[in-house]
Amino acid sequence: MPLDPGAEAALIAAVREAAREEILPRFRDLTPEDIAAKSRPDDLVTVADRAAEARLPAAARKLLPGVAVVGEEAVAENPRVRDQIDTCPACLIIDPIDGTWNFAHGLATFGVILAFAEHGRTTWAMIYDPVADEWAIARDGGGAELVRAGGARRVLRFGQEAACDVGRTMGYVHAYLFKGEERRRVFSRLHAFHKTDALRCSAHEYRLMAQGAVDFCFSPMLNPWDHAAGALIATEAGGVARLLDGTDYTPGVREGRLLVAKSQTTWDAVAAVFDGI
Repeated sequence: MPLDPGAEAALIAAVREAAREEILPRFRDLTPEDIAAKSRPDDLVTVADRAAEARLPAAARKLLPGVAVVGEEAVAENPRVRDQIDTCPACLIIDPIDGTWNFAHGLATFGVILAFAEHGRTTWAMIYDPVADEWAIARDGGGAELVRAGGARRVLRFGQEAACDVGRTMGYVHAYLFKGEERRRVFSRLHAFHKTDALRCSAHEYRLMAQGAVDFCFSPMLNPWDHAAGALIATEAGGVARLLDGTDYTPGVREGRLLVAKSQTTWDAVAAVFDGI
């Protein structure tokens, strides 16, 4: 069930509509009763997350009869929903609001993420910025681009590099998601890089990486709604998405340390810094 251009365009329209009608009207207008914690105090869900996720599966199933839908909030309610990524021939993975903590606190660093997987492999991806009304998009074997609401498009492609000076690299590192002694080891190695940050929003981290703002993203939490789209966009731009053990990333992977970098050279250099954590 490949995603044809008509279905792709309709999905993009559905995401923009959900953002316009369910997400943006609630931005900076939430009450305490509109926000709840899930697995930990900073893992939040809002009425906007739930409203957006309620709309998108209906649109997807209308466009793609028989498609399985794996939404972040649906998995929070029933973890077995996530199994469909590996068991169903076609699956749409949805993060209705990525960066919910930012959204709930009035920061405009949030987005909507969609990834389409066939037989456990991501073949189409979209990262949407509702505030700017623009999206990064990629198709398996078809490259990646940034699209603006007015129709302007820009191909996303990393430059080639023969060597990597790790001391000049910049990246997003989700150090706060590591636990115990492993967290201490991660923090102890960050001095090797020129600069590391975390935006609490994979959508914007991958979007900025795809535009060349940073060199890599590193995370220990492999939620497919966070990484499936960004990994495809990065690889279609010429980058590399692998676990530290060298295994290629797929959205069904649940354990490991994911490193996405703009080139094999950068991946090797950054992986060497984090080796053995």
